[in-house]
Amino acid sequence: MRVHWTDTAVEHISAIHAYIAQSSAEYAQRVVDRLTSRSKQIGDFPLSGRSVPEFEAAQIREVIEGPFRIIYFVKPDQIDVLAVIHGAQKVPWAP
Repeated sequence: MRVHWTDTAVEHISAIHAYIAQSSAEYAQRVVDRLTSRSKQIGDFPLSGRSVPEFEAAQIREVIEGPFRIIYFVKPDQIDVLAVIHGAQKVPWAP
């Protein structure tokens, strides 16, 4: 299934890269590569992620990569990656 990264998720990835790159540009790129490579798992197995605890919607799911949560929405024809946040952060648009 096609995986679409929303503008918000891309901004999150860019911010993660910028923050980590302050210490190590090489490590920052490795982290971003690991996060974005999860698209393959999400696309191949959309329901492999767990339901997001802050929501009661089965279509909103997440996979964990290191300390980060990759939150996505499963649609009939594609998957939208909504956010990439640190596990210690609250989901900004949670009810």
